[in-house]
Amino acid sequence: MRPLAVEGAWEIVPEVHEDARGALWEFFRPDRLAEVTGRRFDTLQGSVSLSTRGVVRGIHFADVPPGQAKYVTCVRGAVLDVVVDLRTGSPGFGAWQAVRLDDTGRRALLIEEGLGHGFCALTEEAAMLYLFDETYAPRREHVVQALDPGLGIDWPVADAVQSPRDATAPTLAQARAEGLLPSYAATRTRLGAS
Repeated sequence: MRPLAVEGAWEIVPEVHEDARGALWEFFRPDRLAEVTGRRFDTLQGSVSLSTRGVVRGIHFADVPPGQAKYVTCVRGAVLDVVVDLRTGSPGFGAWQAVRLDDTGRRALLIEEGLGHGFCALTEEAAMLYLFDETYAPRREHVVQALDPGLGIDWPVADAVQSPRDATAPTLAQARAEGLLPSYAATRTRLGAS
């Protein structure tokens, strides 16, 4: 496990055991996450999304409090997964980092409350597995436009396919002006940090 450049995001690289029968690896260990990150991750919901090549989902985030941390991995195909610091007052506000998640490297990401998450499907079909520490609540869920030039995310697709909700999402500047973004102080309080 290693922290990403965006504070509150971690990359998990599993040890994969392969032989003639196939492969076996641990994709989620909450006890190890707690040891390394200092936070508990109690799973309250699991979800799967399927996307075709060129689909861009996100940048999604939830109100803090209560927030919604995510643990994500790609179980089929490949995606370019992006974490964005959306926390107003954060030293890294607006910064993002991309990580390739795929069904060969078997990497996963832990994404803390207040961070935005999105991805682009790189293969004909990509299946993403999500674990959440809070259940989905539509009124608390928000989105920032993934194609916002102000964010400057280098998506590897010329014509991104987005849902109507994602395509009409506000830019980062608009979301900030509308008071939609979580604060860094609220996320630190939620996590018991000072």
